[in-house]
Amino acid sequence: MKTKPHAIVIGSGFGGLAAAIRLGVRGFRVTVLERHDQPGGRARVFRDKGFVYDAGPTVITAPFLFEELWSLCGKKMSDHVTLVPVAPFYRIRFDDGEIFDYSGDAASMRAQIRALAPDDLEGYEQFLAMSQKIFSVGFERLAHVPFDSWASMGRIVPDMLRLESYRTVYGLVAKFVKNERLRQVLSFHPLLVGGNPFSTTSIYTLIAWLERKWGVHFAMGGTGALVRGLVDLVEGLGGKIRYGATVDRILVDKQTARGVRLENGEQIAADIVVSNADAAWTYRHLVDGRHRKTWTDRRLDRSRFSMSLFVWYFGTDRKYEDVAHHSILLGPRYKTLLDDIFTRKYLAPDFSLYLHRPTATDPSLAPDSCDAFYVLSPVPHLDADVDWARETERYRSAIEAHLGKTIMPNLSRHIVSSRVMTPTHFRHELLSERGAAFSFEPVLTQSAYFRPHNKSEDIEGLYLVGAGTHPGAGVPGVLSSARVLDSIVQMPKWSPAHATV
Repeated sequence: MKTKPHAIVIGSGFGGLAAAIRLGVRGFRVTVLERHDQPGGRARVFRDKGFVYDAGPTVITAPFLFEELWSLCGKKMSDHVTLVPVAPFYRIRFDDGEIFDYSGDAASMRAQIRALAPDDLEGYEQFLAMSQKIFSVGFERLAHVPFDSWASMGRIVPDMLRLESYRTVYGLVAKFVKNERLRQVLSFHPLLVGGNPFSTTSIYTLIAWLERKWGVHFAMGGTGALVRGLVDLVEGLGGKIRYGATVDRILVDKQTARGVRLENGEQIAADIVVSNADAAWTYRHLVDGRHRKTWTDRRLDRSRFSMSLFVWYFGTDRKYEDVAHHSILLGPRYKTLLDDIFTRKYLAPDFSLYLHRPTATDPSLAPDSCDAFYVLSPVPHLDADVDWARETERYRSAIEAHLGKTIMPNLSRHIVSSRVMTPTHFRHELLSERGAAFSFEPVLTQSAYFRPHNKSEDIEGLYLVGAGTHPGAGVPGVLSSARVLDSIVQMPKWSPAHATV
């Protein structure tokens, strides 16, 4: 192993683990440096009183991106991790209690649209056809392609114009359907990757067809089962994962990454460095400013970042059988609430919620006759004037009361486990710029070439994976960012780093 080129991967989120596997398969000796005591990054696992909570991603789409990692190692994912389809994909509840079950079943979707907005049935079919066209370009052709030059961007401009990428997600949906509730049903997806439907480029409407094509899945044992499976692949290739290892600086000499320095002063040499840390954090805090001409502090200051999240993990001593695996509870406001979150940076008294009930699919994640949940509310990132030390319990109590009043009767009497995550957690625990939950906001001017490149613009041998680089946030995007490495990382000639342990 010491004669192989050495790759350091900063962070063990899905992007970092996928990168470590792909580099290990190609012959690199890989060291993954994780600052926490367990792998997963945002996909860490919390345990309390017999309840198992996935800290982050819960919606698994495009499962072939995971299967490919096992295949690269000569294994079958199904021998190690079981993915099961979730139906409906999401149960959407409007503020007055009306329900819409969003699924991949074409007949069911048509029947529900016929009941909700019969005049929009044809428009819905036209929207879905447009989503498929955008998917065939935006995902199948471009998600794994590096945008590292103006020429690479210029080549897709005709497609972007033809597919109306200048529109927002909501704008494209509104072109086809007129009913406001159906517009909300078809436009909420950007919120799953950190975007405002009223400003996110319509490229992201590809998610509708992506879900229709491959479905929405859940890993038995929780998302943490996928993390453990990927760790096994990394270690099976001879890679090492060091926990409690916080990177303080990426070492650069003659504009080439040479390794890293840890918080404790230890220096580790490497032939290449791959950062799965937040992209903005990587440049602002891990790379000395004199080595950065592109992602300067000034440019980062002017960048737009995604919203943050308020997440409450809780367990109940009873089961709520009527609650679906994935529920979206829309509040009384849509656009104006999103304006509060993304533009005004104001913590509104009302909210829309995503509720995850994994025990609807896998009861083993809670004690017998109990349910595990997490509920998240999109909130402004830390540019907002919010004192979370004072607001946390008030906000959590408001969510608890709302759930108890709507779909979880007598909730307050049955809570036996509780844990909260706020924007300050994203900033201090996950080292995310401004406490943003999904890094750079996915607007058109921060997509593809205009996002931090997978191969650093200024520093040779430095690469980025994860939500903040191309193609963007969400599990498929993060895994695709690691896939990009296959085409941009060259096997280096022998160097002293080859022999560095």
